[in-house]
Amino acid sequence: MEIILKENVDGLGIIGEQLSVKPGYARNFLVPKGLAIVADKASVKELEHQKRQLGRKLEKATKDAEAIKARIEKVACEFIQRAGEEGKLFGSVTSMDIEAKLTAAGIEIDRKKIHFDDAIKTLGEHQVSIKLDAGVVALIKVIVKPLEEQA
Repeated sequence: MEIILKENVDGLGIIGEQLSVKPGYARNFLVPKGLAIVADKASVKELEHQKRQLGRKLEKATKDAEAIKARIEKVACEFIQRAGEEGKLFGSVTSMDIEAKLTAAGIEIDRKKIHFDDAIKTLGEHQVSIKLDAGVVALIKVIVKPLEEQA
């Protein structure tokens, strides 16, 4: 029996995929739970229309994400932190700190999209990736300078 998936189904496929499954599996599980619809001429035509619409949405989202990426990559986040003799910070620079700097520069980014392997705990220049929509990744330069203490 030919079906079109309306939801991701583990071990079977992803949304919008047209598959052939056993009739009982489709009739008794997939269709009643709203996970799939029977693939007839009308539903196949509707699927093609939805794919075209999703393609246009993805293209627009990619264009918007590229514009945000260009704005982000122009900004260099500079932090002044207290540090020990060997360049280790007392504390660290977190995604919340980077989010605050970007917000101050007029760029609204959710801190959950900011990714770095380890917390920034040393002085110097670091690269941090920001995962935007449509698979676009922006790299931002984070510069950590020592706090010059007054004697």
